[in-house]
Amino acid sequence: MWYLDELEMNEFLQFKQLLQQETVQCGLQPIPWAQVKKAKRQDLASLMTQRYGEQPAWDLALCIFPKIHRKDLCDKASRESAPMGLFTLVLHGCPQGPGLLARDSFTEIPGCFDQTLTREEHESLEEYFTPRVPRRPHTVVLRALQRVGKTRFLMKLMLAWSDGTLYRDKFSFIFYLCCRELKQLRVTSLAGLISRERPDDSVPLADIVAQPERILFIVDSLEELECTLTEPESELCRDWREERSGKMVLSSLLRRKILPESALLLAAMPMRPEALESKLDHPNMQELKCFQDSHVKQYFCCSFGDRGRAMAAFSWVQNNEHLFTMCHIPLLCWMVCTSLKQEMERGRDLAATCCRSTSVFLSFMFQAFTPKGATRPSQQGQGLLKALCSLAAEGMWTDTWVFGEEELRRNGIGDTDTPTLLDLRLFRKYSESGSSYSFIHACMQEFCAAMFYLLDSPQDHPSRAVRPIEALLLTYFRKDRASWVFLGCFLFGLLHESEQQRLDALLGMQRSRELAPQLLGCLRSLVEMEDPEEQVEFLLLFYALFEVQSDAFASHLMSSLREAHFPLRERPDLAVAAYCLKYCCILPTTPSPNVAFGGKPTQAIGSWKWPMGHFWRRGDHSRHSRGAAGDGWIRIIQSHLCFCRTRKVSFSCETGIFFEVFTSNPNLQHLSMTSTQLSHDEVWFLCSVLSNPVCNLQELL
Repeated sequence: MWYLDELEMNEFLQFKQLLQQETVQCGLQPIPWAQVKKAKRQDLASLMTQRYGEQPAWDLALCIFPKIHRKDLCDKASRESAPMGLFTLVLHGCPQGPGLLARDSFTEIPGCFDQTLTREEHESLEEYFTPRVPRRPHTVVLRALQRVGKTRFLMKLMLAWSDGTLYRDKFSFIFYLCCRELKQLRVTSLAGLISRERPDDSVPLADIVAQPERILFIVDSLEELECTLTEPESELCRDWREERSGKMVLSSLLRRKILPESALLLAAMPMRPEALESKLDHPNMQELKCFQDSHVKQYFCCSFGDRGRAMAAFSWVQNNEHLFTMCHIPLLCWMVCTSLKQEMERGRDLAATCCRSTSVFLSFMFQAFTPKGATRPSQQGQGLLKALCSLAAEGMWTDTWVFGEEELRRNGIGDTDTPTLLDLRLFRKYSESGSSYSFIHACMQEFCAAMFYLLDSPQDHPSRAVRPIEALLLTYFRKDRASWVFLGCFLFGLLHESEQQRLDALLGMQRSRELAPQLLGCLRSLVEMEDPEEQVEFLLLFYALFEVQSDAFASHLMSSLREAHFPLRERPDLAVAAYCLKYCCILPTTPSPNVAFGGKPTQAIGSWKWPMGHFWRRGDHSRHSRGAAGDGWIRIIQSHLCFCRTRKVSFSCETGIFFEVFTSNPNLQHLSMTSTQLSHDEVWFLCSVLSNPVCNLQELL
């Protein structure tokens, strides 16, 4: 009955009025008008189904649609009722399965954040499978940053296909395979993957695989399975019924050893496609775009209702590089709006309560668990929050993102608690048929896991998989787990003084003050070890320092730093680098640290980071280098480098924008420009810098 969501408000009102007439004409007992009048779309659908049964309610709706000039909905229903033998959609490991396709959105703002493809998305998807190489099967690789909403985008694709508006002339069968689920399967076959969770088994598998050119396999989160596509051919499957590990079956499919004529749509993080492109057969490389700036602005206006307050909030976020980048991820945009709106309604200063990513998540959590009119959660609410954080920690260490009843009970979440977590919009149902749940977003699970370490000792956790905080830091900063994107940043962000105060109010007690020295000691051990670059991703370390925003914390850590390489690939990286570099200026008279900047703008390393290829090259170089550009973190980094005691600086990027610092800081003696691509004007400018008597460069590579 989600067809009611397709109606405009005036059409929905007409539908209600005609419903009363149609029920009488059909000899059915009308629903009391008072209930119909106040019912929302979903409520009305439930009322009709409960009163008349599913099929009679559906028949009533089909009678009314033409009378309100929406015969198109009847046509759509006719298409969707086509025999499953002709069009089959199988979702293996898909969040909520078909339930996700029911267009149930957290936002409750129709047309602004729904699950219908936009015109631009529809046009780009049509191009995905346009023939590029004659008589070659289609392979499309969709590059998407972590947590940007690629699974939801794929669901929108499948919804459009099931509506008959996309790919119906190309594919009769779509099979969705989630690599996060596939890696759990020790032994399976392509036949098993196809037949598992099929909504209708009326079509024999042999008939399906007999027309492979009509099959589309959608493979989500390819990086989870770590497919290198380098396995010896002798180990690959040659038959779709042959059993192997989930990873080997998928590799056989991707390398065209089974059903080679089928089409493939592979969704992967940006660092994966470069490795895949050379191993796939003529892949069509595509990129999934985030929310555009205009979309973020539109969503703020829709969310707040009051345009004045919406624009005030939008302007404030736009001036906060990290939060604005966060808003380019649809669901996180909803969360930011929700937090800001409630803080503004309470008359609070956004700069004090929602200035960083950690503070936004904590604000959202505080508002969720604090009853209206109260200043802190109830004792029962505190207990549920602690259980939720315990569950999140177990999930991070066991690489679990979907939780069943056993995991919930083990961490103290009972059957009566799950409806509460769903109502609070912290949980979502993973499948309509089973009792499995996930956090609303992977970032929310990471945040709750970070909170766990401030609430309880890992030694007391019911799961032995949960390890001490030292192991967490080492795992995070070495990037041993690709799925740990913000866990370390959240942990350090919760050490901020303002967050400690809110945690005290939220939980009555927590361990952040006693943990701070322990965390600092762990970090110093990391940067002081031999060959720290082999052990630590310095940009992650600097993001953690940026979140905690403690001068004492940062200066203590930077005093241990001797050399660091951190790629400035995205615009927010500049803010982080600028913040951390200033602490190089106050280092004691010890051997000077070496700093290296690098990374191509197209190589994204995180999810809340906005691609900045255009940012590096905006305007001509002379404007930036001569001081006329003014804007942004580039100028701040330049100013910090001018006073930094570092001696060695390495650039590996697509600009010479930082060269002028060598005429301001005589400490800079070594410059490496490996892989730097300079224009003729930039080379000329470098020569002028080198000839400047203030420049003290002794080595140029």
